[in-house]
Amino acid sequence: MKAKLSLLWCVCIALLALAVACSKTPNDAQVVSDVQAKLAADSGLQNQQLTVQSSNGTVTLSGVVDNDAERDAAAKYAAVEPGVKTVINNLQVASTEAARKPSPRSRTNLPVTRSSSARRQKSQSQRGEMARTDAPSDAVPDQSRPLAPDPTVQAPSATAPPPEPAKVTVPSGTSVVVRLIDTIDSATAQAGDKFNATLDAPIAIDGDVVVPAHYDAQGHVVNAQASGKFAGRALLVLQLDRIKVGDRSYEIQTDQFSQQTGARGKNTAEKVGAGAVAGAILGGIFGGGKGAAIGSAAGAGAGGGVQAASKKPDIKLSSEKVLTFTLQAPVTLVPTTKPAREGPKLDSPAAQ
Repeated sequence: MKAKLSLLWCVCIALLALAVACSKTPNDAQVVSDVQAKLAADSGLQNQQLTVQSSNGTVTLSGVVDNDAERDAAAKYAAVEPGVKTVINNLQVASTEAARKPSPRSRTNLPVTRSSSARRQKSQSQRGEMARTDAPSDAVPDQSRPLAPDPTVQAPSATAPPPEPAKVTVPSGTSVVVRLIDTIDSATAQAGDKFNATLDAPIAIDGDVVVPAHYDAQGHVVNAQASGKFAGRALLVLQLDRIKVGDRSYEIQTDQFSQQTGARGKNTAEKVGAGAVAGAILGGIFGGGKGAAIGSAAGAGAGGGVQAASKKPDIKLSSEKVLTFTLQAPVTLVPTTKPAREGPKLDSPAAQ
């Protein structure tokens, strides 16, 4: 009887030991090995660079797969493994890897260990090494391709306007000396007529030349009056309006150049009166009365002829005449040192 009881206890103890052995949870290393074996057996996953980690029933999958179906299949292989409670699927699909890349904040919440990160870096390094190995040894960088522009460097605008040139202001009271190009005659000129000239002397400020000589100038006739036969006088009034420096023209305000001849008042009457008296004397000698009247008229006519013969000339300003004007208001212009053109030679008729 005792022998039977002892045998029964031995059998129970053996069955209990077997049950305990069967219910024991696999360790982390065994789980990793089993999951990797299942992944390697799948034809779609066997060539992928995948990483499996296990910690107390939690399996983490890392790496890159070709599509979502492969990603889901890998997770199912890990989930059905005995002893696995949770599967963290960090597998990335190759076409959307960049779009699904977790932000730095969310990445810190993923239970990825340092060893997993190191394995991924090693895998990427191996891929880069393989690419460099496949390239020919004598390959050189293509220098014909333009470099990408640096976004931090702002390119100059193509439509940016050029900088404004420096300007100076010529003060009021500055002399502007010009040499006429056109001939101006008081007998033919009319108010408003234009005339052309050139600067005969440079325009300077405190001794510094801002506009050299020989640049073009233009003015107009303010008033013109021809000389009359008797009591008239010739009059000519001019004013300078603008100067042209290169392709720029500057309006200016100057005083007026004025010239006139003297009037013929008392002198004219004396000449006409003396002629009439002389005529009357001669008329009296030759017949008196009616003869005196005829002689007086004839003498007056003779006096008028003398006056007409002594008519004062009109004012005529010939070409090359030098005139001086004075600025009545300041003018702002762009200075230049570039000469306009050569002036007349000393032995030329114009210079003489």
